[in-house]
Amino acid sequence: MSKQPLRLASAADLEECRVPLVAEPLTAPQAERLAPGFKALGDPVRLRLLSLIASHAGGEVCVCDLTEAFDLTAPTISHHLKVLKETGLVTSERRGTWVYYRAQQAALNLLSTVLSVPEAVDA
Repeated sequence: MSKQPLRLASAADLEECRVPLVAEPLTAPQAERLAPGFKALGDPVRLRLLSLIASHAGGEVCVCDLTEAFDLTAPTISHHLKVLKETGLVTSERRGTWVYYRAQQAALNLLSTVLSVPEAVDA
């Protein structure tokens, strides 16, 4: 994977990307703005981390609970969380010695909208 930082564009910049792929083709700029989010989720560890964060009771989870779910070192987990945060898929808040993570619903909604396929209407 490239060492370039993956940065999802701002919500305002992504508003024009809120069209399902099956409705119309993405333009090159739309694809450029959406790719970092999908690229971040292309890693199985990050995909699991996002799933653990998004599905956690209360909508947030302590990093201490995330590291226990993997057979990886804490620095490796921190790296993957940093990528998710840089792309705007999660946010974090430090409370004392622990960091709590929360999924960014707007970013998840955008990515899911782009991949959504409307159900066929029976004639």
